[in-house]
Amino acid sequence: MSSLTERFQAHFGHPATVLAEAPGRLEILGNHTDYNEGFVLSCAVRQKVRVVLAPSGGDLCRLKDFRNGSEKTFLRSEAGHAIRHDWSNYVKGVIVELEKRGFTIGGFDAALLSDVPLSAGMSSSAALETAFGLAIGAAFHVDLPKEEWARVGQGVENSYLGLQTGLLDQFSSLFGQEGALILSDFRSVEVLRTVALPAGYGIVVVNSMVKHNLVDSEYNTRRADCRSAAEKLAGRYPGAVTLRDISPEQLEAARDCLTEQEYLRAAHVVGECDRVMRGVAALDAGDAVAFGQLLYESHESSRKHFANSSPEQDALIELGRQTAGGIGARLSGGGFGGITVHLVQTEKMEDYGRAVAAGFEKQYGVVPEVIFSAPGAGASVCMLTEKE
Repeated sequence: MSSLTERFQAHFGHPATVLAEAPGRLEILGNHTDYNEGFVLSCAVRQKVRVVLAPSGGDLCRLKDFRNGSEKTFLRSEAGHAIRHDWSNYVKGVIVELEKRGFTIGGFDAALLSDVPLSAGMSSSAALETAFGLAIGAAFHVDLPKEEWARVGQGVENSYLGLQTGLLDQFSSLFGQEGALILSDFRSVEVLRTVALPAGYGIVVVNSMVKHNLVDSEYNTRRADCRSAAEKLAGRYPGAVTLRDISPEQLEAARDCLTEQEYLRAAHVVGECDRVMRGVAALDAGDAVAFGQLLYESHESSRKHFANSSPEQDALIELGRQTAGGIGARLSGGGFGGITVHLVQTEKMEDYGRAVAAGFEKQYGVVPEVIFSAPGAGASVCMLTEKE
């Protein structure tokens, strides 16, 4: 972080007082289950958004992104006004959410660096919200538990940006643990436990290079389909509230009360909740092959039931099936483009990544980004000393 703090001082002419960092995340299993109050296996990654910040004493907020050189300036009192396709909206949204909670936020100077891939399904936006939230919080004496910081980030996306996302992205960024997957329950909104990957396996992330923008996609339509399906199923099964409460057997028995589209969307979410719990059991038993098969099943459900895959992602999964060392793969994140995650034997990860990338380039004429990933630690914040 010394490079970022030095660049901050050179740019703004005074030292930063707060340092925060928040990782991106990988959804390993449990696609679109979070807003259905279901279960998800995810992990924070080692790629992070890093923010340094200092209060300015006035109303002006100045932002510098050293990744691409862009600068943003706005008055804190005007934070409620979003500008279309402007990354400063994520920072403004944090201010608005904190002020809703009764906190007073002043002007500040801030700078960031990030190595989280953009618009790829590793949740660079949640990492940005979380890093800025923790930095602003530390600078202006905001003390919130992790669960509430997650809700701050969700509020930015739900209320400020109009995207009806769940808590998975922020939760993973905040609660991640080095070397472990985290099992989250999004009804109780808590981390139930950590789950280790069996020794000898790692995660290869392959970016299809197809960009998605969930604000302009069919994400909200999928969410509405899930809600309407759950409401109809609750009429058949008293006590059911969301799709999390429906078993695969119950869904099939009540298929006649749903439209075909509602059934397909419900089949994906109900199946994913079931696959998550079967996946935990497989990992507890050290059965990486069984866990990998669940990843393949998850992707097929995304393709067939939820229609949130893309031809490029489908191609990456099929290439993975044909490549030595791979035992499972699926899309990760909202879908509609972005990344795929592949469970691969550690000693074959580099060869696997090269082979899949070469096959994809031959098919599409595009070189995909390949990232060798591992579960990383969650978000953190600290005050900087004068020496730093």
